[in-house]
Amino acid sequence: MNTIKTLLILVALSFLNAQAQELQSPNGKFVMYFALLNDGTPTYQLNYLNKEIIKKSKLGLELQNDSQSLLNDFTVVKTTPATFNETWKTVWGEETEIQNHYNELAVLLKQNKTEREIIIRFRLFDEGLGFRYEFPQQKNLVYFTIKEERTEFAMTGDHTAFWIPGDYDTQEYDYTESKLSEIRGLFQTALTTNASQEQFSETGVQTSLMMKAADGLYLNIHEAALIDYSCMHLNLDDKNLVFQSHLTPDAQGNKGHLQAPCVSPWRTIMASYDARDILASRMTLNLNEPCKIEDTSWIKPVKYVGVWWEMITGKSSWSYTNDFPSIQLGITDYSKAKPNGTHGATTKHVKELIDFAALHGFDGVLVEGWNQGWEDWFGQSKDYVFDFVSPYPDFDVEGIHEYAKSKGVKMIMHHETSGSARNYERHLDKAFQFMNTHGYEAVKTGYVGDMLPRGEHHYSQWILNHYQYVIEKAVDYKIMVNAHEAVRPTGICRTYPNMIGNESARGTEFQAFGGSKPNHTTILPFTRLIGGPMDYTPGVFEMDISKVNPNNDSHVNTTLTNQLGLYVVMYSPLQMAADLPENYNRFLDAFQFIKDVPVAWSTSKYLEAEPGYYITIARKDKNSNNWFVGNNNGVNPRTATISLDFLDKDKKYEATIYADAKNADYKTNPQAYTITKQKVTHKSKLKMTSAAGGGYAISIVEIK
Repeated sequence: MNTIKTLLILVALSFLNAQAQELQSPNGKFVMYFALLNDGTPTYQLNYLNKEIIKKSKLGLELQNDSQSLLNDFTVVKTTPATFNETWKTVWGEETEIQNHYNELAVLLKQNKTEREIIIRFRLFDEGLGFRYEFPQQKNLVYFTIKEERTEFAMTGDHTAFWIPGDYDTQEYDYTESKLSEIRGLFQTALTTNASQEQFSETGVQTSLMMKAADGLYLNIHEAALIDYSCMHLNLDDKNLVFQSHLTPDAQGNKGHLQAPCVSPWRTIMASYDARDILASRMTLNLNEPCKIEDTSWIKPVKYVGVWWEMITGKSSWSYTNDFPSIQLGITDYSKAKPNGTHGATTKHVKELIDFAALHGFDGVLVEGWNQGWEDWFGQSKDYVFDFVSPYPDFDVEGIHEYAKSKGVKMIMHHETSGSARNYERHLDKAFQFMNTHGYEAVKTGYVGDMLPRGEHHYSQWILNHYQYVIEKAVDYKIMVNAHEAVRPTGICRTYPNMIGNESARGTEFQAFGGSKPNHTTILPFTRLIGGPMDYTPGVFEMDISKVNPNNDSHVNTTLTNQLGLYVVMYSPLQMAADLPENYNRFLDAFQFIKDVPVAWSTSKYLEAEPGYYITIARKDKNSNNWFVGNNNGVNPRTATISLDFLDKDKKYEATIYADAKNADYKTNPQAYTITKQKVTHKSKLKMTSAAGGGYAISIVEIK
């Protein structure tokens, strides 16, 4: 017994000698411990409800061409605790106000041999931990290049993970559910083709990574405020179950060029025994800087239709002609070309969509393929591919502008860069001025294909700085940005709320490229949406793509009411009704929900959730007392009872319920649905059944 006591005392003294520091969350449920190892390596450990959830993990950065990296040989100079509590108002969001409450510990470290200083700043929220590296201005660390960030996340067990392959260029993968130890064996089967992709390891995965431990604990690892840095992936040591950060390299293989003073993005860990807490967390937003746009009155949520789905399915084309083997802008004479007969962005057709938008109360119309250059835009490593101001002969920019204005509809511009970031920057001011002149208040940008400059990746530091440049330049012209194929969001939309949407994941378009897994949208809110809203482009009513394009035998792997539920489950202030008008005209009673559902919310309630299996969310309209409920279900049919106790106690409502019919199935009978109405109050409970790949949507309107 004396020997055991002696060992315990020695362990305790060792921890104290390592200058151990403790930080608790405001509610006391999380505790973070910081300490230096004997060789001066910084470490942290995270506990939740008195249980270790992240084992002792190393911190630091390996530098390029430097004899002494920022990995060890550190001494604690001082620690600075702080606490912070505020409530800030959103420009748009899942609620109108967000509380930002955390306890902080800033640890100033000095490296003994080099006398370099770094700060590791920890912020502990009631939902989890955020930490980052800070590099103060100093003589011995001015310009430096990162070879690799060596942040560790040591797991406490072989958790179940919902993961996509680590890739420098795309997130457009279906999710795989497996144990951590099984990732290596499943990696190759998890890969699907993409216009641009490069994996780095058979145990590499992307953030936001959602996991579930054997005891029911949900864990999420991500990053926040990804500015002037490289996107972080996670590389798993599957023998020891330790994740290490893996940054995206640039064309030279470097992971980041920094100049002090500067900071890294925040590394985030969220945890709870209730999956709904992960969905409800605003920690990622809170780790970003407050809004930098003084006047935000021009930033408004948008519900839109457009010339898009018919192109994605192959019914129509982006290109105007088949006459030219290649295009050189300013030289190729389109006036002499014969139209191919499949071009979608014609003046006549776009006016038809404007009429449809005006008839049904939509805010805007997106037009793709309106500008010259689409005939040889992809796969040519072509620098000067678009100029973003030259329309095709059959697209009357001024006429469309006047027609849309007369109908009270806003036009949305499309800027596909074909990955040529330098060319986009070259034309950006002129393109945005062109948008201002012709009444376009929002732009959908695209980065399909390999990046230019050659060798750069979609998620490397230089390209990330380009995305940020576009967002900030757009502020000068009061333009909202919806970026596709860009890096996955990390909460920057708090600082620049004109970034109204992003794709950066496997969206609805892949349903026309062979299909996505039926449970895909039960995972995305736990992963991709942790950093910001997604332009998922929901609302497809015709699941058999061959009925849109006989040459495409793809199938949309959801039911029709699952598509309705997406408008609530997949939060975005930018929502598209993606299908063709003729398909909506076939199901006008179901289409009513898409017309009614808002894109601006005052509050959100997460009723039930299990990643990969089901999600049910209720949201209150920002401009009325009406509520909307959405459910998405996985591959197993499910019945559950939901309570409407979130409704105001002194009000009565009428609920319109759009649900899967009894014989509905995403494969065999996806368009089978029922619509019922009933009076409800805050005491009501609804027993709801979702089919395989199904879901439901409910509008709850106050009775006055």
